[in-house]
Amino acid sequence: MKVFNFLFVTFLLFTLNSIAQTPTDYLPKEFHKERRAILRSKMPNNSVAVVFANPVRNRANDVDYVFHQDPNFYYLTGYREPNAVLVLFSEFQIDEKGNSYNEVLYVQKKDARAEMWYGKRLGAEKAAEELGFNTTMNAEDFIASQIDFKKFNKVFITEFKDDYRNSSRNNAEIYDLVASFKEKSGFNEIQFSSKNIEKAYNQIANVPDKNMIELSKKINEDLTRFPELQNDQLITNFAKAKSDNELKDYQKKIFIRLIAKKNNNFNFYFLTNTLATMREVKTAEEVKLLTKAVRISAVGQIEVMKAMKPHMSETELQGIHEFVYKKYGAEYEGYPSIVGAGNNGCILHYIENNKTKVGNDLVLMDLGAEYRGYTADVTRTIPANGKFTKAQAEIYNIVYKAQEAGIALYKIGEPMSAPNMAAIKVINEGLFQLGIIKSITERHNYLPHGVLHHIGLDVHDPGNYNNFEENMVVTMEPGIYIPEGSDCDKKYWGIGIRIEDDILVTKNGPVNLSAEAPRTLKEIEKMMAKKSVLDDFVLPNLD
Repeated sequence: MKVFNFLFVTFLLFTLNSIAQTPTDYLPKEFHKERRAILRSKMPNNSVAVVFANPVRNRANDVDYVFHQDPNFYYLTGYREPNAVLVLFSEFQIDEKGNSYNEVLYVQKKDARAEMWYGKRLGAEKAAEELGFNTTMNAEDFIASQIDFKKFNKVFITEFKDDYRNSSRNNAEIYDLVASFKEKSGFNEIQFSSKNIEKAYNQIANVPDKNMIELSKKINEDLTRFPELQNDQLITNFAKAKSDNELKDYQKKIFIRLIAKKNNNFNFYFLTNTLATMREVKTAEEVKLLTKAVRISAVGQIEVMKAMKPHMSETELQGIHEFVYKKYGAEYEGYPSIVGAGNNGCILHYIENNKTKVGNDLVLMDLGAEYRGYTADVTRTIPANGKFTKAQAEIYNIVYKAQEAGIALYKIGEPMSAPNMAAIKVINEGLFQLGIIKSITERHNYLPHGVLHHIGLDVHDPGNYNNFEENMVVTMEPGIYIPEGSDCDKKYWGIGIRIEDDILVTKNGPVNLSAEAPRTLKEIEKMMAKKSVLDDFVLPNLD
C-alpha cells in the first residue's frame, strides 16, 4: 500500500508539474466573452457579424509560416487555431430543436492524425469549455449550416484577403469557409471589391460643399496608398476634378451609385471601426500583458547594450534580443526585428540585418517581444563601441528632446496630433541650428514618419486617433535619418537615430512602460560599460 501511495503521489506531482509547464496567463475567457457582449450591444437589430480566423499561410513548398491568429478574431474568441469562424447575432436565434443561441464558434475538428503531426486541437467540445461559448461546432458544420444571411438587415464582415489556399487535404479550411459564406449570403465579388472603395464612396457622397476640395486632394493621395481605388473611374474622376462644378457632378453620380449599392445588407466598416474603437483603450488585463511584453523588450535592449562589441554582426545582436524574449517565455517577435548599423539605420524598416560587423557605427535597434498575443515596440540607438561621437551626440540629443516634448503631451483629452507637432518643432529647430536645414520651415525627409501609434494585439493597433484616453498604450518614436549623400555636412552622413518608448496614458499623466532601457547619452554609455554574461560565451570557429 505504501508503494502504491508513493507511486500515486509521484504520478500526481508529475501530472501537476506538466500542467504547470503550460502558460496560464493568457487572457481569461471572461475577457473575450465581454468583448463579444460589447460588440453585440453596438449591433443594430436584426444584424449578424461574421468574423473569420486567419488561414495557414505557406512559406515554401511543404513548409508553412508559424500560424498567427487574426487579432480581431482572437480579441473576440481567445481561439488560437486556424480554420474557424465566429457568427455573432444581435438577437437570440432558435434552432430546429428549440434551442436558443446568439453566437456560434465553428472550429477545426479533432483529428488524431493531424494532431500527431501538428499538435493538439481544442475541438468543439473543449472550445466550449475553455473559451466560454455555449454553442460550438466543427468548421464542417458551418458549411453544412442553413443560416439565411439574406434575412438580416445588416451582415457585418471585414474585407476578404486574397491569399487563402485551397488544400485538397482539408475541406473545411478558411478557403472553404469563406466560399461557403459567400454562397449562402449572395455576396457579389464585383460589386463589393474593397472596403476602401466603399469608404471613398461614403466620404464623397456625404462631404459638405465647403470641404469638397480638401476631400478631393485627400482622395487623390489615397489613389497611391490604395491602388484598387484607381480601378474605379468615378473615384479617379472626383480626385482629378478641376472645378467645383465637376466635383459636384461626380459627387452626384457617386451618390446615385452608392444608393444602388446599398440595396444589399453587407457592411464592411462596422466591424473594423467598432473594434478599432474598442481596442484602442486597454483593459487592466491587457495593460498587464502589454507591460510584460514591453519590459521584456526593454531588458533585451539592456542586455544588448552590455554585450555589444564592434566585431559583432547585426544578426548576432538580433539574436541576443530574441534570446531574451524566449528566456522570458515570449512566443514570438511582434514584427520582424530591425537592427541597422550606420547607414542601414536610415532605412526605416530595414530587416535584412546582415551587416557582418557593426564597427564603430551607431546601431538602431527597433524590436518588440510578443507576449501572450500582445506586442511591444521599443527602439534604442547606441554606439557600437560604447561612446557617442560629437556629431552623433548632437543628433541624438535633438531626438531625445523631441521625444520628451511629445511624451509630456500624453494626457487625457489632449489631441493625439499634438505630440507629432511638438516633435517636429523640436527636430526642425535642432536641425536648423546645426545647419542641416536652411530654415525651420524647410520641407525635408530627415523625419519621414509619424511619431506615435497604438500598440496591442497588433504592433500598429487600430484606433481612431482623436484624443488621448485613459489606458491607451501609445508609442512615442521621433527620429532623424541622414543617409549618405545628404545635402549637409558629411560628418552627419550615415547617422540614423530613433528613440521609441511605449507610453501608458493615466489620470496622473504618462507612464513610460519601457523606461528600464536607458535613453540618455550618459545612461547608455554607463550601461554599455558594464560586463555582459555573454562576454565569455565563445563558440568554436567553423571556417
